[in-house]
Parts: sequence; C-alpha cells; structure tokens
Amino acid sequence: MTLRDLVIEGVETAGPSATAEALAMRLEEANIGSIIIEEGMEPIGVVTDRDLALRVVARDGDPATVTASDVMTETPVTIDVEAGLLDVTRLMREHAVRRLPVVGEDGKLVGIITLDDVLRLLAWEIDNLGGVIEAESPPY
Repeated sequence: MTLRDLVIEGVETAGPSATAEALAMRLEEANIGSIIIEEGMEPIGVVTDRDLALRVVARDGDPATVTASDVMTETPVTIDVEAGLLDVTRLMREHAVRRLPVVGEDGKLVGIITLDDVLRLLAWEIDNLGGVIEAESPPY
C-alpha cells in the first residue's frame, strides 16, 4: 500500500503573502491544524495553529500584517506519493514532524498525511488482527 491509497487530498493551501489572520480563520473554518504554503503547486512551507499562537499571539504581532512567510516552517519535509507507511513513520520520527505534505515525482502537492491519519490506520489494522486472533482462538 502506498500513500496514493492513504493521502488526504484537497489539502488546505495558501500563498506566502496570506495574513496570519486569514490563516487562522481558514484553520478554524476547516477544523484543521495546519495549512500548506505553496507556490506554483509546490510546498514551500507549513503553518500550524501552534505557529500562529507562538509566533504571532505570544509576540504581540499584528495578525492583519504578519504573513505566512513570516511564521511558516520553511522547506517542509515532504514524501513521495509512491512511498509506503513505513517511510512515513521513519520520516516523521527522523524530523520530529506530525504532518508531511505528499508530492508527486514532479514535486507538485498531491495531499497530506498526518500522524493522526497514521494512528487511525494502525488502530484499524490492529483491530482487524484482533478479529483474526478471536476467530482462531478456542472458546473458553
């Protein structure tokens, strides 16, 4: 199974000139924790709700003038759409990130995979394996 089967498509994106205020409103409306900052469909950064809290609110920045490029994590770690789940967990661990923009071989954004997505998938798979064990176990 590759990320092509798992990726969340329709990821929220914004340009580097988007204001912190606009980003915060989009995060709230979509009920998500991050927005991919892109140029020409290529991810150039990530802004999380935590970035907005720590880099704008805590520093008394003006959300109407602070931009995505001011607060984003630049050059995000990305993963190829043909990679597997083990590649996702390895990259997340190596780079201490919870979100990975997923790109095609042309570097264009395809979607996103998050730690929450991975944990839901693993929980579902463990439940499936538990069903196998129950079916194969003698009754008590």
